[in-house]
Amino acid sequence: MSRSEAGAQDGPARILLVEDSETQALELRLLLEAHGFAVERCPSAEAALDHLNRTQPDLVVADYHLPGMDGDELIRQMRLSLRTRALPVLMLTGGGGGERKGLESGADAYLPKSADRDLMILRIRALLRERRPSAEGEGPGAAAFRRGRILVIDGSLTYRTFLAGLLGQEGHHVATADGPEAALAALDGVGEDAFDCVTVDLLGHAYDGLTLCRAISQRRSGQAAGAGFHLVGIAGSDPAKDFLVEAFAAGADDVVSKTDAEVLALRVRGFVRRRLLEEDDRRIAGQFGERERAVERARAEAEASEARARLADALERANRDLADANRQITEAQAKLVQAAKMASLGELVAGIAHEINNPLAFILAHQGTVERLLNELPDAAPEAAVRALDKARQRVGSMRMGLTRIQDLVLNLRKFSRLDEGERALVNVPEAIETVLALIQHKLGDRIAVERSFAGRAEIHCTPALLNQVVMNILGNAADAMPEGGMIRIDTVSNPEVDEIRISDTGPGIPEDLREKIFEPFFTTKPVGSGTGLGLAIAYSVVQAHSGSLTVEAAPDGGACFVIGIPRQAANA
Repeated sequence: MSRSEAGAQDGPARILLVEDSETQALELRLLLEAHGFAVERCPSAEAALDHLNRTQPDLVVADYHLPGMDGDELIRQMRLSLRTRALPVLMLTGGGGGERKGLESGADAYLPKSADRDLMILRIRALLRERRPSAEGEGPGAAAFRRGRILVIDGSLTYRTFLAGLLGQEGHHVATADGPEAALAALDGVGEDAFDCVTVDLLGHAYDGLTLCRAISQRRSGQAAGAGFHLVGIAGSDPAKDFLVEAFAAGADDVVSKTDAEVLALRVRGFVRRRLLEEDDRRIAGQFGERERAVERARAEAEASEARARLADALERANRDLADANRQITEAQAKLVQAAKMASLGELVAGIAHEINNPLAFILAHQGTVERLLNELPDAAPEAAVRALDKARQRVGSMRMGLTRIQDLVLNLRKFSRLDEGERALVNVPEAIETVLALIQHKLGDRIAVERSFAGRAEIHCTPALLNQVVMNILGNAADAMPEGGMIRIDTVSNPEVDEIRISDTGPGIPEDLREKIFEPFFTTKPVGSGTGLGLAIAYSVVQAHSGSLTVEAAPDGGACFVIGIPRQAANA
């Protein structure tokens, strides 16, 4: 890849020298390297083509007479390749008569080997100056075919007409100008239809040709990269070296004798042809670049689609896994609630059996007394019969109280069973709390007093388990924490956003470092065999299901205070 392909401006220009003579190749290499060029040499046209397959220089200097394939065929082969068809070529020959043939084969410039070395360096620099890289290139929409555009500047109407006709025969669009004013106006007004080549008579009598050449060169230097035209100076039949140096310094890319119009036409044709080839290269590069970008966009879109599909699959799998996990958690939570309920029922059965057994024993004892008194009535005196009937009535009243006590226990058990329903309903808070207190009365006994303050709303929307399992677990733990007796206080408080149930006791309280752990499953401070560690964990999950909160803090009397908060908007949802 050449400097122009890479777009680089740094480093010396690279020249490929194709010369079979070792002596002449060494002389030319030393000359070119002395002027700052980097030189690589091939001894034959075949070796040069192999070299061009590997890397591309900025310019080729080739001898016309080469062993095997000659320089003329080498240039034809180069012009057939898309890679090298626009590469500038300077042909050298040792004899006369080869210029026209070399230019016709595709060479951009021709010099005899005996030419002045300074003029050779000027010609090489001019060819390298013409090959300016294009940063953007022409887009893929550029015209695939067009005719060359040439501006002929000459003060002589006759020669101007002759040269315009000669170049027009080559198929070019030719414009003419008779002096600097018309020439510069033509260059400034072309817009997108820029010229490919400009010929200027350097020896015109009506104007200073070298000054005009400098002005035209300045117009070219201001154009975009790759858009510059070739500037050909026309001089006399044998211009002096000093004049040629001035012409190249003024910006001319070539200087042609005015007497050899056919050679001039050949050189202009070569300039225009290379210009069109460079445009075609940029157009093809633009098309390939656009195609590569389209392929990259398609590849990126395909990869993005695949990534989205993989992400959607992963998301679907994750959703399924989350749904399964949620179902398993729900099932496990239900099982935990049921296990805790069974544990609570176990305690309740023992306490309720005791609560039922006492009134039953009392009823049975009184029932025997009543039967005895009734049996004594037929034989008793009237006064004794009256006393027996009064005593029997008292015993029957006591039996009624025992039966009522049993009836209340059964009723509370029925309410407790109904509270297992999982759907939300309008629950009477004081009634539910009283039911729970009645069921655990055997744990409270006479040693624990209960104070109530139901200042909050009487009814709230919640699942019955909230006031069943949660309140029972907290009250049961409070009773267990006060084996020597104490007091439990139950308060209900309502505000516009939340309903609260506060349960505090006068027990030892909960250390601050354990307050976060008491809601963890299987954590308990009770002795081994005295608790499962699930009561508060299940209570916490039940409250969370209501989008509520369950916290513990220090009670005013030094014990623990559990606060159940149920948001109204969540409860009504």
